[in-house]
Amino acid sequence: MVHTESARDGRRAELREFLRSRRGRVSPADVGMPDGGRRRTPGLRREEVAVLAGVGVSWYTWLEQGRDIKVSEQVLDAVAGALLLDAAEHAHLYRLAGLTPPQPPSRPSVPPSPEVRRLLDAWSPRPGYVRDRHWNFTAVNDAAREVFGYRENDHNCLVSFFTNARYRVLHRNWDEAAPEVAAAFRADAARYPDDPEFGRIAADLAAVSPEFAGLWARHDAAEHTRAVKAVDHPEAGTLVFDATLLPLPEHPGHHLILHNPRPGTGTQERVAALMRTGLVVPHPG
Repeated sequence: MVHTESARDGRRAELREFLRSRRGRVSPADVGMPDGGRRRTPGLRREEVAVLAGVGVSWYTWLEQGRDIKVSEQVLDAVAGALLLDAAEHAHLYRLAGLTPPQPPSRPSVPPSPEVRRLLDAWSPRPGYVRDRHWNFTAVNDAAREVFGYRENDHNCLVSFFTNARYRVLHRNWDEAAPEVAAAFRADAARYPDDPEFGRIAADLAAVSPEFAGLWARHDAAEHTRAVKAVDHPEAGTLVFDATLLPLPEHPGHHLILHNPRPGTGTQERVAALMRTGLVVPHPG
């Protein structure tokens, strides 16, 4: 209890200092207000922020003093607008006020940034790719194509899992992984209830994949942030990877999936040799 109160007091103190510093950064001219004569301190006065935000002066004063008052998302949005906060500062204000920041809008699909593309290239010879919120591939490095059997006609991670014959043969634990993959796609679809594309992808896939149709009809849902992938590659032998799914904050809804060779399996050496020369390090069996 004491710890909770101490954390709350610390957050209110930070809120107080944050609002004061942002208010001091904005001039009346920045928001189209008259200067109003000499000012003891730079920036807007509290009453000016209150007018711009459409709230009472006393209420804004209490907010800036970090008092225990009820705040709403609408009012915080108005205060953020009055203080010309950027997106990161806006979210910071929410957290300091004890609210969860609104999720940034997700765009269905955008190309990865140059930085992410360089990361994918640098990640080789380990497999990696980027997928959008519909699980469409937006970038795939050469190692992922070679190790998992992705080809130019593989456009969607979910569809490829259930329809790419080469991937299915390579994937050692396909039967065990399939229910988790379908459940993860349903969980992602629930994040965007107004987006019909998820239903279209599922319906089209169910029409050509009886396995997916059966799993989809179960209505299972599950988070899918990490997995172990074992691949029986025809040249490299068994390759075992720890797969980690990382969200890309600059493109909400998009994820970077990186596959790291599991220690003690010889995967790192064999996949490096495969990608470097095609000469594979011998493996048991």
